[in-house]
Amino acid sequence: MKFHIPVAQPDIGETELQNITEALESGWVSSKGPFIAQFEREFSSYIGVKQGVAVSNGTNALHLALVALGVGTGDKVVVPTLTFIASANAVTYTGAEPIFVDSNPEYWCMDPSKIEEKIDDQTRAIMAVHLYGHPCNMDEIMRIAEERELHVIEDCAEAHGAEYRGRKVGSFGIISCFSFYGNKIITTGEGGMCLTDNEHLARRMRILRDHGMDPDKKYWHGIVGYNYRMTNLQAALGVAQLRKIDLLITKKRQIATAYKKLLKDLPAVVPAPEMPWAKNVYWLYSILVRKSLRDKIVEHLERRGIESRPFFYPLHILPPYKRSLAFPVAEELSIRGLNLPSGSQLTRNQIEEVAESLREALEG
Repeated sequence: MKFHIPVAQPDIGETELQNITEALESGWVSSKGPFIAQFEREFSSYIGVKQGVAVSNGTNALHLALVALGVGTGDKVVVPTLTFIASANAVTYTGAEPIFVDSNPEYWCMDPSKIEEKIDDQTRAIMAVHLYGHPCNMDEIMRIAEERELHVIEDCAEAHGAEYRGRKVGSFGIISCFSFYGNKIITTGEGGMCLTDNEHLARRMRILRDHGMDPDKKYWHGIVGYNYRMTNLQAALGVAQLRKIDLLITKKRQIATAYKKLLKDLPAVVPAPEMPWAKNVYWLYSILVRKSLRDKIVEHLERRGIESRPFFYPLHILPPYKRSLAFPVAEELSIRGLNLPSGSQLTRNQIEEVAESLREALEG
């Protein structure tokens, strides 16, 4: 179905077209070319980290980070159960086991108070996922990781530019991972990036993403690697997108403010959270509604040409990761959660149309 108000769409302008044209005309359309290093340098600087390693998508970024840290068979990685499946899949690719943690009821990311009970002698890392644009409580996660001598990997796929206590997410863990999929705050179509302050890890990830080839000895493959390279065309788009990331985030926050005001008198709606210590970038504007109404609301909006999306299923109820354990907060959030149209190009009239249609669904 063609929606006249989609959940998200990329904001592509003249600078993006100019960069893509430049890359095409240069002949550097594959995984070599100047835009790749430029994008790595400029994006890592924006987040406040020394090294950037561009890759072909966000899932590959997570896998690359885990492999670079030596995570493998017999190891465990703590992961929130309420996240996109890529977070757990990347752990599984290494032969390690994802160990799930419930959500915090106030801000929906992994609950730090539930992490320590999941740690044992096989645990190697904690994967902190900044869900739907809201940061995790990084002080508590970093404290636990330091006390238990664990790595922290930040999954920032949905949170470009989000901040925890004035510091951008992606600058806390030993490696952070970003996605630039088409619906993200900035996009390269597909694409991702690993960031780290550790030069040894950055070098290792660059070798691993390029089939394990020695950068100083052409076609000498000292280890088994992967083809996880970003193309110059993708990076050309990313460089242009990065020029306006602060404007895009401002628009996202303005959209969130508008929704919150328009929906504030609806007692059946719980608005997206923003803790006092957080800057939420509202990748998608997320609300909670009564579980008995959520799917009816989706159908009502769809009939009016408005796209919406339910929250992710908790990973522990999906067939590959089925667990008999209960994670009550994540389960409740999942069945009540709804993502409204959140593209940076939404007009005020469109926001009002979504809010009015949501009101109709609730009152009807």
